[in-house]
Amino acid sequence: MLSKLVLKNTFLFLVLLIFSCGNSIKKEEEKDSMSIKKETILNEIKTGADNWKVYLPILKTYKNIGVVANQSSLVDLNLEKEQKHYPSSSKTIHLVDWLIENKINVSSIFAPEHGFRGTADAGELIKNGKDTKTNLPIISLYGNNKKPKPEQLKNIDIIIFDLQDVGARFYTYISSLHYVMEACAENNIPLIVLDRPNPNGGIIDGPILEPEFKSFVGMHEIPVLHGMTIGEYAKMINGEKWLKNNIQCDLRVIPCLHYNKNIPYSLPVKPSPNLPNTQAINLYASLCFFEGTNVSVGRGTDKQFQIYGSPYLPKSSFNFTPKPNEGAKDPLYNGKTCYGEDLTKIEKINQLELKWLIKAYNQTSDKSKFFNSFFTKLAGTKKLQQQIESGQSEAEIKKTWEKDINSFKKMRASYLIYEN
Repeated sequence: MLSKLVLKNTFLFLVLLIFSCGNSIKKEEEKDSMSIKKETILNEIKTGADNWKVYLPILKTYKNIGVVANQSSLVDLNLEKEQKHYPSSSKTIHLVDWLIENKINVSSIFAPEHGFRGTADAGELIKNGKDTKTNLPIISLYGNNKKPKPEQLKNIDIIIFDLQDVGARFYTYISSLHYVMEACAENNIPLIVLDRPNPNGGIIDGPILEPEFKSFVGMHEIPVLHGMTIGEYAKMINGEKWLKNNIQCDLRVIPCLHYNKNIPYSLPVKPSPNLPNTQAINLYASLCFFEGTNVSVGRGTDKQFQIYGSPYLPKSSFNFTPKPNEGAKDPLYNGKTCYGEDLTKIEKINQLELKWLIKAYNQTSDKSKFFNSFFTKLAGTKKLQQQIESGQSEAEIKKTWEKDINSFKKMRASYLIYEN
């Protein structure tokens, strides 16, 4: 009797064990499946430039094409198996080269801040010239010629715009977008914007720009972090009639595929010389405020926008000495020791951080020399400087942004292309 009972219990135990293992295996399979699915989605993200089956047929109906581009304007060849005539080692091709390969008649290249190859310093005057590879004329959209002139557009039938933005109001590629749209509208030229993911996703934060402080580092009444792709932003410029005299551009946005703003996205190339990696791009909006102070953001080092410091902050174990390099021929505090903070290892931030700015202000030896006139342009308001000088906390300052941010979110909603 006892042996039968033992046998019965053993059998039940084995059944339960098999069932349990089966469930466990099933859960692991489901987990692996979700992981593979997520990885597949990441691998399948196509930028607007990669979505060439949509825009190439359109361009082939026009004779002369103008292209607004820089080093970030790349087409991923690995996404299409039929591109067998390129070497297997090739992963990307520049948009201009890609258009020429496909018999598109590119007549002019327009280059934003930092130039067509993306090597010029921030704010450096860029002259018109020629692309050494294609011999095409390059027209600079920086300095005194931020907006294409009618004579520069005389023989152009359509313009294609492809620049990688980083989601911050003072990153000037969206200002160049505004002027290109305005020039296209005034000269009856259609515009195609090739969309690209926002590496800072859907983060919306910061003070709203006040109209009296409009400049090339802030043209529209939006927060510092706007949480939109450049294609969505183009739709907003058009829809809100922000162009001169309320004119609107004949605009078409070529969307990214398999993308939403919750998917982490790292850029394949530097969008500008002083944003060398994902960490710098993530910290850029928060640390860029230092450009309106006497504190260095690491220009002249290999950790731009990942560190900050100055000779006027307390001596500490962390220090750096800026020296001339690509994108910073004469950096702030060139050859001088700066003390501050290293942020290269901190976790990703999902908001605009003021704590480093406030900390540096509180610790600086001469507070009267901390801010300069450029700070108000970056902030888009005089209030932020006044709030910091009066000793308000980060939480208190952010509380004052809430109403305006909520209004912006409502306006933004009608221009979104992707899930947030």
